[in-house]
Amino acid sequence: MTEDVRKDTLPNGLTIITESMPAVRSVSVGVWLRTGAREERAEENGISHFIEHMLFKGTKHRSAEEIARSADAIGGHLDAFTAKECTSFSIKVLDEHLSRAFEILGDLVKNPLFDGEHIKRERQVIREEIKMVEDTPDDLVHEIFTQTYWRGHALGRPILGTRQTVGQFERHELAAYFHRYYAPRNMVVAAAGNLEHARVADLSVREFGELPPGRPIKRSPPPVANPHIKLHEKKDLEQVHICIGAPAFSQTHERRFPGYILNSTLGGGMSSRLFQNIREKHGLAYAVFSSINAFRDAGCLSVYAGTAAGKARQAVELIVAELRRMKEAPLTAEELQHAKDYLKGSLLLSLESTMSRMSHLARQEMYFGRHVTLDEIAAGVDAVTPEQVQSVARELFSTDRIALTILGPRNHIKLTRSDLAC
Repeated sequence: MTEDVRKDTLPNGLTIITESMPAVRSVSVGVWLRTGAREERAEENGISHFIEHMLFKGTKHRSAEEIARSADAIGGHLDAFTAKECTSFSIKVLDEHLSRAFEILGDLVKNPLFDGEHIKRERQVIREEIKMVEDTPDDLVHEIFTQTYWRGHALGRPILGTRQTVGQFERHELAAYFHRYYAPRNMVVAAAGNLEHARVADLSVREFGELPPGRPIKRSPPPVANPHIKLHEKKDLEQVHICIGAPAFSQTHERRFPGYILNSTLGGGMSSRLFQNIREKHGLAYAVFSSINAFRDAGCLSVYAGTAAGKARQAVELIVAELRRMKEAPLTAEELQHAKDYLKGSLLLSLESTMSRMSHLARQEMYFGRHVTLDEIAAGVDAVTPEQVQSVARELFSTDRIALTILGPRNHIKLTRSDLAC
């Protein structure tokens, strides 16, 4: 811990972590659950996200309108999201409104009504949200890829759920799931901004100190990757949308930093190899990039490109060629330094707000159980060598581990495992 970052744990298991930022006037506070869609059973798929919505529809003390007005009255920004391995509720306010912010968040995550009429309306809202993904092909191809890549595991199921599962949720199921997971042992309170740790701790005790700790959470087993080739037809599309994936390291893996450098060089920005080759040199795609989805015990590096139907095979060939190139030769000194500067700069720029600092604190606590300093992260990035990046590429980019999903207007594109040889 640094002097600016402090941590406490209440007797009921609630973790409190704060970062003092005296130069600002705002404070961001978040209540984070250490569980998300990953902990759902198949028949519960989408229930974490459904509950996230329901918490804003009314509590024992406030209607949905009163929740919104409570935040607006202090100029606050109230937000929430559900991910595969966490759920978050947060608010950003001026430092003078910290106590009120805690009271609003506490009411949300302790006292939901789960009113029957609200549940009925929210089913339709989330069905529309699912349709929105289906109408956004670059989102849809990633969803299809994920469902196929992590087939049979909760990580492969959509966070939103399906129309069928969402349509079946009843009040008793929502309440049971809520009481199972919304407990101090499964919670982290994170705050960043112009604050005093002791004050945040006192407010946390006020809102959550009397809650029972809850039962230990049973974690799902690690997923097993399915290196597939899947061609999915969607007739009303103008483009073919391509997602190629390979294994990546988990959130806490000791070799994660060479993995970050690899991803940055491959498709992390406008100067990346994929962007320069596929867009600038060949003009095949407007959007082309790579990204890493890392979880507590697994990860996946994916490459996305959108191109004309007649150019899909060429785009796949060029992407695979770049994977192969990462294996065949180490990065140049210039490429390596550029990737390091890009990663460190992106990190620092992303942490300029109290909300991003608060989120950073919570995620580190959930995955590492401690605060990882920016200096420690920078040192990890700076220590990466070209040989380490090449070694990672050779380990992860093997022909039998590459997966491919293509979403497009016609499915006559014929691709086999040999087309993914790298």
